[in-house]
Amino acid sequence: MEWRDQGILLSSRTHGETSVIIEVFTPAHGRHAGVVRSGASRKMAPVLQPGAQLDLAWRARLEDHLGAFQPELLRSRAAASMGDRLSLAGLNAVTALLLFALPEREAHPALYERTEALLDLLGQGDVWPLAYLQWELALLDDLGFGLDLSTCAVKGAAANDLSYVSPRTGRAVSRAGAGEWADRLLPLPSCLMGHGPAPDIEIAQGFTVTGHFLRQHLAHEMGNKPLPEARQRFVDRHRKMMESG
Repeated sequence: MEWRDQGILLSSRTHGETSVIIEVFTPAHGRHAGVVRSGASRKMAPVLQPGAQLDLAWRARLEDHLGAFQPELLRSRAAASMGDRLSLAGLNAVTALLLFALPEREAHPALYERTEALLDLLGQGDVWPLAYLQWELALLDDLGFGLDLSTCAVKGAAANDLSYVSPRTGRAVSRAGAGEWADRLLPLPSCLMGHGPAPDIEIAQGFTVTGHFLRQHLAHEMGNKPLPEARQRFVDRHRKMMESG
């Protein structure tokens, strides 16, 4: 059994004395693991960095075996992430959430394209937080937990002034439709509806919304597993930068 594809390196861990097991996200084969022989060598260290864009050849005797990768570096993102704390935190959040949420060997080509485009923005602090927020929306949507922010869940298609999100259904609610229930709803910043650019305070509100659905819907469906701490570290890093001006 063998295939060739491009992929984004999500993680690597030592395997024996000289090898490593890597997990990658590919457009055609989803999240996929495999052994890299001599992957622990000094020569391979610059190649096997989280976020790296790799050309991958995978081979195994049987399809359900772990198999072995032969990776070649196409594009490193280490310099862009290491030079900026927010970018590094964001890269760690992206890779951790993909490892957490994606089933093994299930293709998600649209999400892959969004992920590759997002990681190519590493180091661009003026656009990265909003792009990351929109990526979390795409992640939720791709995995079946998307938000419906097109019309008011109470007033219908004719409603305007969408201001809230139902924490239960993920549907938008207008100010008029919320009424006395407003304090039980999540805020709906305009940046979640694709209106941008957005101030940091709106992006932070967006993280509150996506965080709720990641925890209470996605993680709940996966047996109430806690979200990766890397996601909260990124949100905290963004908040500290916002507070420091």
